[in-house]
Amino acid sequence: MMPTTQNEAWGFWGTMGGHASVAWPVAMQQIAEITGEPPESVRAFLDSKQGRHFAGSVQDGLAGGLAINVAVAQAIAKWMDWRIGRITARETGIPKGLPYLTGFVIHCGLDEVCY
Repeated sequence: MMPTTQNEAWGFWGTMGGHASVAWPVAMQQIAEITGEPPESVRAFLDSKQGRHFAGSVQDGLAGGLAINVAVAQAIAKWMDWRIGRITARETGIPKGLPYLTGFVIHCGLDEVCY
């Protein structure tokens, strides 16, 4: 069973607004597949501040006329291309060089209070 949001006010759900109920399962599935992380970690990521930023990337695709599944895939590709830098590694403990999406999904899954 797919975890539901625990943060309807902000994070991915709050930022996606009227698209949230359709975008949530798409993002959950695609992020879990690409990162190999469990649904609970993906939920923690999407409910976090980083999930809000990820939703912004999805909304960029929607504004460009993409379907939700394509907009989510595009956002994932963007976040997988970014790498954890020295400062973020020092602040979070996420290893430098790890793909941004993978690093924050793992971090949020371990921390459960992901900033």
